[in-house]
Amino acid sequence: MVFCLTKNPVMSTLRFKTTINCGGCIKAVTPALNKEVGPANWQVDTANPDKILTVTSDQVSVDQVLKAVEQAGFEITPLN
Repeated sequence: MVFCLTKNPVMSTLRFKTTINCGGCIKAVTPALNKEVGPANWQVDTANPDKILTVTSDQVSVDQVLKAVEQAGFEITPLN
């Protein structure tokens, strides 16, 4: 009998300060972030003065998130 053990990937949480500050901004950045990190893996806290984008994923890099948000026309700075 053969057993194959696989490790569950460790989910990492990345946080960024952004200029995504309203529902219209979220709508504009949604296609880029959904494509890059997946629709269930990100959220923006527009109530926070720093407009914090939080990305939770086991396969996305800081550079991928930066590129997606910048290409959508917003400023972004890593907090991690």
